[in-house]
Amino acid sequence: MNVDEWSEIRRCHGDGESIKGIALRLGMSRNTVRRALSLDSPPEDHRRRSGSVTDDVEAQLRELIVADPEISIADLSRRVHWQRSRTLLARKVKQIRAELEAARQSSHRVAAGVPAPATTFVGRRVELRELRRLLGEHRLVSVVGPGGIGKTRLAIQAAYEFRRAFPDGVRFVDFTAVRTPGMLAQVVCDGLALENRDAHDRLPEETLVEYLRNRRMLLVLDNCEHVIDAAARLVTRLLESTSVLRVVTTTREYLSIPGEYVFNLSPLPTRGQTGGAVELFTARAAAVLSGFEVRGDDIATIERICDRLDGLPLAIELACARLTVFSIDDLSELLDHRVSVLAVGSRTRCPRHRSLHATMDWSYELCTPQERRLWARLSVFTDGFDLSMAVQVCTDEELPTEVIIDSIAALVAKSVVRREECDRHVRFQMLESVREYGQDRLALQERNELNARLLRWCVSAVRATTSGWHSADQVRHVMAIDRNRGNIRAALEAVISDPHDHSAVQDVAEALGSAMFLWACGISVREHRMWLTRIIDLPAVRAATKGHLLAVLALVQVLQGDRESARYSLHRARSIATAESDDALTTVLTHLDGLRALFAGDFDTARASMAQAASGYTRHGSPADRIAMLRIHQGMLFSATAEIDEARTLFRTVHEDTAAVGEQWFHSYATYGLGLVALREGDFAQARAFALSGIRIQQQFGDAVGTTLLTELLGWSLAELGSAAHAAVLLGAASSMWGAIGQQLYGSEGWIALRERAIHTARTHCERRTFDRNWEKGQSMSMSDLLDFVSAESSSESSARPDQPRSEHRLRTVHAQDELLSPREREVAEWLAQGMTNKQIAEKLVLSTRTVEGHVEHVLRKLGLERRGELTAHGIERL
Repeated sequence: MNVDEWSEIRRCHGDGESIKGIALRLGMSRNTVRRALSLDSPPEDHRRRSGSVTDDVEAQLRELIVADPEISIADLSRRVHWQRSRTLLARKVKQIRAELEAARQSSHRVAAGVPAPATTFVGRRVELRELRRLLGEHRLVSVVGPGGIGKTRLAIQAAYEFRRAFPDGVRFVDFTAVRTPGMLAQVVCDGLALENRDAHDRLPEETLVEYLRNRRMLLVLDNCEHVIDAAARLVTRLLESTSVLRVVTTTREYLSIPGEYVFNLSPLPTRGQTGGAVELFTARAAAVLSGFEVRGDDIATIERICDRLDGLPLAIELACARLTVFSIDDLSELLDHRVSVLAVGSRTRCPRHRSLHATMDWSYELCTPQERRLWARLSVFTDGFDLSMAVQVCTDEELPTEVIIDSIAALVAKSVVRREECDRHVRFQMLESVREYGQDRLALQERNELNARLLRWCVSAVRATTSGWHSADQVRHVMAIDRNRGNIRAALEAVISDPHDHSAVQDVAEALGSAMFLWACGISVREHRMWLTRIIDLPAVRAATKGHLLAVLALVQVLQGDRESARYSLHRARSIATAESDDALTTVLTHLDGLRALFAGDFDTARASMAQAASGYTRHGSPADRIAMLRIHQGMLFSATAEIDEARTLFRTVHEDTAAVGEQWFHSYATYGLGLVALREGDFAQARAFALSGIRIQQQFGDAVGTTLLTELLGWSLAELGSAAHAAVLLGAASSMWGAIGQQLYGSEGWIALRERAIHTARTHCERRTFDRNWEKGQSMSMSDLLDFVSAESSSESSARPDQPRSEHRLRTVHAQDELLSPREREVAEWLAQGMTNKQIAEKLVLSTRTVEGHVEHVLRKLGLERRGELTAHGIERL
């Protein structure tokens, strides 16, 4: 038992959690829990009575650093009246900052999978403690209640506050945008970042079971009611096949499966100024009206309002949004009237439904006609939207562009639409209850027209990945697909499941037939294959379009290692190409046949097919992306056959061509290729640098294949450089990913020999147990886990010149540094010396993380340092 565990045990027990529940959740004996509760101080305190001279001021230091992360050593020394060694104080400050940074990074990693709340958490502390207690005793807890009662907000807060109890993390998956029950397991895979585990012969459920089998993780599944049967089947399978997984679902209807504990979420209590509806009303009112204060008889009025709204959080928030127009007395009188009228006309509704419906009716009627119309139209989006999407889908003569912009702003102010900001992009979202209310106000004809417009937007977005792929706009198109997966899925499902509109089917087929790289845009390889398979044989799809669909399907099948299926797809496509006299399609098929042969180890066939495809691309004037793809594949072939000069020429050509236009995806593959060439020539440090650079680029995409290739290269390089423990992790991760995608290293004997050499080298440089433990660690990693690991490896990369003696790697004089560093580099150096990460510096200076990475490399090289930690250790005073 360590200090953190002692603190967690005492805090949980103070929150009312049982000893049994704490022991089960933290994976320890009940006696250990009882011992922790019997100790008045952490166990470490009993073992180090003498302590350190800095122990007496540690609490003060920590408080000062939390309050002002940029505070200097000199200021700290003065504030705590330090009279001893400055070095000793600096060491303690460095330790505290490292601990705070580790905690912040841990919080950030959890937050990456959990929605950022738009509002403060108010009034549910009792329920939160109860949910904590329940999770200590039950593996499945379903938070059940009507729309607007706060199920999702409670689940989000639980994910944040319970994260330290789950060493394998907390993951939040929202089912709101899922309209195909069969997609649930795939959506959870996406939420867990398990793209690297796609395999053509394994269902997504099998992938989840394998990954979650022994993980102590909390999985939150939000908004299950509209896919309740499929959710029940999936959760049952996961609980039966795993040992320590905990699941929280939020739903209006419980799952009705064995082991489920139904936690009925009640409305907020409407009496009392703290811990309930009044507290929520006061907080939201203060957010709407600057300087809002509760005075005199206000409490009684607010309690009456909350009573009328049955303590429903959503109804309270909608009502508070009207305080810009009404006083709380006016609000009370109007609600008294509205709810009473609705109660008379809606006897079949339960009181909670009546109050929420009354509040929505009232909010709707207080909107302008344009705002009402837009509210209804925006309900077509299942997965959020941005301003451009709203304009394209919802605009007509009644709602011109300028009206839509003003109306969205008004709906945000009224709490009907929620504004979210991520990566400096603004998107909007409607709560499911609000969206459903809007949908009910759409006539069937208008709803069909809006769905058709949304489909056209989705088709346009998919097509844009083709037309803008080999350009500087590539990442923008990728993000458009990734952010709107829910909208795209809903649109595709609507067309494919009910293919009566032949024109729409053909539009979708043409879009999917042109987008060869959709699997690199957040749509996994498995899902891409599913959509292609479902649409290919629909009667409305024209023969020529079917040929292109089969070509893309063959590419996806080859990437999955399903070469026999790929052979059949290529055969079908070739028959269509011949019948249609489509020479351009024939050339693509020849190229893909060469790729299939390359991965099968048939290098002679691959060489001939790719050479033939190169001639065809030149003859037909094919687009740049096809030519770049072929050159990458030819370079991989020449690397496998040890024709190093030819491989280097091809990779360098793609590297330079893509850099010239700002393209990044092919650029990452060319970077991989140059690293592979460096490895074959024995320049392992250069190979490592290329691998790290390529992985940084790949983080912008959802490409499991490219990330796997680069991970493999990084592992080989580190093994040769003597970093055996890190190499073992990466080689284990790559092995897992290759095993899921298809054959190890596509079955190439030359590449397998490189892998075996790297494994042998790594084993000779570390103990067998260490290698095996790290190999297993790598094999259990998800894609996000792997990228976190590689990011840590990247930050420790030496920036010293290979030809510079280690004796020269020292901090230089103040005057020399001032002359060496540019103003921006000095600014970056100052934050580095404070112990900041690249991401923190980027946020502080409003730069991209990639730009900061470049500055950091320049700073370390110019100062003759090997690691950023050396700069931190010397402190900013030395700069």
